[in-house]
Amino acid sequence: MASTARQSSSDVSTLHEQVPFTSPPDPDSPLQANNPQNEDSVASPQTLSGQKVPSTSEPDILIVNWDGPDDPENPRNWSTKKKWAAAATVSAFTFISPISSSMVAPAAAQVAERFGITSSVEAAMTISVFVLAYAVGPLFLGPLSEIFGRVHILRGGNLWFAAWNLGCGFAQSKSQLIAFRFLAGLGGSAPLATGGAVLSDMWTPEQRGQAIAIYSLAPLLGPVIGPVAGGWIAERSTWRWVFWSTTIAAIVIQIFGLFMLQETYAPILLQQRAKRIRKQMDAEKGENRQVRTAYQNGDVSLAEFIRKALVRPFVLFAQEPIIQLIGLYLAFIYGVIYLVLTTIPGIFTYVYHENVGIGGLNYIGLGLGLFITSQINARLLDRVYIHFKNRNGGVGRPEFRLPTVFPGTLLLPIGLLMSGWAAEKHVHWIVVDIGLAFIGSGMILTFQGMQTYVIDAFTMYAASALAAVSCFRSLAGFGFPLFAPAMYDALGYGKGNTILAACAFAIGPPAVFAFWTYGERLRGMSRHAHKIPAGAQPAQKA
Repeated sequence: MASTARQSSSDVSTLHEQVPFTSPPDPDSPLQANNPQNEDSVASPQTLSGQKVPSTSEPDILIVNWDGPDDPENPRNWSTKKKWAAAATVSAFTFISPISSSMVAPAAAQVAERFGITSSVEAAMTISVFVLAYAVGPLFLGPLSEIFGRVHILRGGNLWFAAWNLGCGFAQSKSQLIAFRFLAGLGGSAPLATGGAVLSDMWTPEQRGQAIAIYSLAPLLGPVIGPVAGGWIAERSTWRWVFWSTTIAAIVIQIFGLFMLQETYAPILLQQRAKRIRKQMDAEKGENRQVRTAYQNGDVSLAEFIRKALVRPFVLFAQEPIIQLIGLYLAFIYGVIYLVLTTIPGIFTYVYHENVGIGGLNYIGLGLGLFITSQINARLLDRVYIHFKNRNGGVGRPEFRLPTVFPGTLLLPIGLLMSGWAAEKHVHWIVVDIGLAFIGSGMILTFQGMQTYVIDAFTMYAASALAAVSCFRSLAGFGFPLFAPAMYDALGYGKGNTILAACAFAIGPPAVFAFWTYGERLRGMSRHAHKIPAGAQPAQKA
């Protein structure tokens, strides 16, 4: 039987007998102080003792919560095997969509010839419009996952992506192709909006670093692998199979998702438990009590919940300096990676005179930097966090994710300088590939650390916070490739990459220093960020 807290008519707020929806608690709610998902709090994460709510004349209610800290239905108590099965499925969802974002790049010449595209901007649009949808989709998919649950958004988004991606393969005009690519990107953005939040639902801060490190590799490694596969497909078949092949893969992943992915969001799981209790009470026809979860905050309409949820990413970006700074910095990082992805074919085709298939193999250099560094960082993220937590009297803070970010802020500009000037001076192609590997290493260190920091800082609103960050980074991923041809035509690869390297160095290290020094103060002023009470000790299990 669920753990419940009974309150008398003098201590309860007005509630509906049937509550068909749920949402994260409002920051001003009286329930927020003892929220079951608060981390590193003085109060036990499973108790509602000491809670006070406005008085009214309503009858007794039952507040549904977890059955103590070891409740097996709590995703944080799932077996390691079950957690990693869910994490692998979410990572697969997150992997297939970014592959599609860049897989068509090596076939751009075929697409341009088929549809008579002569403008470099229009040619780039057929590739980058997919990423433009990444900026739009998370703004409503992330908040909706905090109302209706993660699983429905992930599965529904993947089906939407598969349907429109299939349509891209049948497009008969450039307008159709661009429109279908945008619609496919909307569905493909679902795992980017909710995947990190799923991992946050399952793991504590001390455990989630490795899972997030592996998951966050997908949106960066996918665009790198895509052109390698797309180059060989385009050379040996038709550009249409670039879309059909990824659609087949998406359907296979969807089937796995039906069996291996379950709901992880605590408010939804407790709501399902509350419904079972209501059914049991109706069957017994006993005393008529209202039943609600620890996350439901009174008599608020579904429309009001949805309105608040949909505007939350905009509110976070407008009010939270943490989201603003990280969003803008990751926008630059994401823009650079898509700029690099779209310029690699030109470098190795026109400078080094390689064919499409062989030229596509140079993406492996970027991919190796991403993959190897990700595996190293996956093992370091949690160790570094635990090390600083122990030095801080056993109290963890989101800022303890930042030490692994700093090396990335240096590797990125080094890689840009090396690859740009090596291509400019026609140095051996391996030097360009080494520079690309450094770029990949810098990107993944920065991306993983910053994303984990956002999740730790905005735990209950992780999906909305990630949506706000994702919006601006995706806008950059869309826009950077559009001006890349003009920039490199005017400046060359050496000077062009030097400008990017200077921007990376001017933004990256100071940003990490600022968050390390002032991050706790910024969170203290926030209405949404997770706060650690002064002198807090880690929560103890009952």
